[in-house]
Amino acid sequence: MHQSKHLRRAILCVFASSIAIPTAFAAEVSSDENYQLNADLELAAGLFTSDKSYLYDTEQGGAQWQEGYIKYGLSGSYSLGNSTAFYAGINALSSGTWGDGDAGGFSTGDESDTDLEDAYVGFKSGNLLPFLGQDGLDISFGSQSFAIGDGFLINGDALNLGEGLNGGGLDFDRGGAYWLAARKAFDKTALVRIGGSTGLRSDLFWIESDNKAQADTELTGINLEYVSSHGTFGLMHLKGLDVNEPYAQALGLTGRDGQDTTSLRYQGNAGVEPLFLSAEFVTQDQGDASRKDADAWYAEAGWSFEQQIWAPSVNIRYSTFDEGFDPLFFGFNRGYGTWFQGEVAANYAGPFNSDTEVLHVGVKAYPAPTVAVGALFFDFSDTAGGNGSLDSQEIDLYAEWAVNDHLFLSPLIGFYKPEKQAADGGSQLLDNDLNTYAQIMAVISF
Repeated sequence: MHQSKHLRRAILCVFASSIAIPTAFAAEVSSDENYQLNADLELAAGLFTSDKSYLYDTEQGGAQWQEGYIKYGLSGSYSLGNSTAFYAGINALSSGTWGDGDAGGFSTGDESDTDLEDAYVGFKSGNLLPFLGQDGLDISFGSQSFAIGDGFLINGDALNLGEGLNGGGLDFDRGGAYWLAARKAFDKTALVRIGGSTGLRSDLFWIESDNKAQADTELTGINLEYVSSHGTFGLMHLKGLDVNEPYAQALGLTGRDGQDTTSLRYQGNAGVEPLFLSAEFVTQDQGDASRKDADAWYAEAGWSFEQQIWAPSVNIRYSTFDEGFDPLFFGFNRGYGTWFQGEVAANYAGPFNSDTEVLHVGVKAYPAPTVAVGALFFDFSDTAGGNGSLDSQEIDLYAEWAVNDHLFLSPLIGFYKPEKQAADGGSQLLDNDLNTYAQIMAVISF
């Protein structure tokens, strides 16, 4: 398998994005005063086109492809009194990618798979422990997704590579739906959530990935939060425990075995209702002595003009990532641009959330109660060890339409302009001309 610097950077990114789907709920199958059994169903599909190709796309003349998945299964709960309850869920997922495969060449268009996705059991304390608040103790085990904060470091195991990087005895294929991030569950988890919705709370967790593109990373951690009306302060520490050595060697992820990552963050309005503030600082000590320790941080401020027509908002953010910083399991969380910074840059071209500085400006407005429109600007600088090989700019224009409680549509068009082409050390094949990119998503949930 070819092991380029671009590949090592690329694999650090959760390539496949996601979208802000309507809140999923389940169709009730059976219930009484003690239990409830639900049938779960979620479907998503996307159409994609890119005038340019990146990294490993053998077609090189652009790409057109389609993705889809269907997730189906059962979930439910059983009450034990005092509002305490056991809960559980089991879901399978079928996914695929068709056409040319994605513009980065990470999928070929020949991927499809059906496999178990979620399989978990848990217990909620209800009002049994009033000093911890309602459901102040929540313990769960099994295959499930898990996120901390706004997904800057952990937002599920959502990297869904295809067959594009297979070779040399290594198989990264996760079954398609690369951008849609069909599979998000960690293979094994043990989660303990302590505390209610306000005041001091914490998460204790152990997670193990079976995702070869994440080198089957195993880690444990603790997250402490203080939640108030003015915002949430958080402190998290992660400890890397193990990796799949052949894949870690191929991807440059050997530093995860023994890695220590500490994060300090805040998000809220500081008591000023139209204001939005968000910041996080991360320091990371690598478990591999041959790799440099690294830091990353961002600061963001936004303002909502809720009394104006269409209730527009504007956000400005600066983020910086040291060379060698490992962004771990970051993913799409609170909207486009978090934490996929640029639809082309974050998914296909780079730079990804390592070895770069990013200036971002976003605007969003609501022409109707169920429709949002937005524009995003990204400037990537000081990339590739400071030589600027992946310096670039991107503008994305998008809409989000909640058609009803079950259907969500989101079209997007992006314009990406790299400063260098692949022949000069960049990632865009053939030239460094402007790329026009478009996608449309549909998600149905029940």
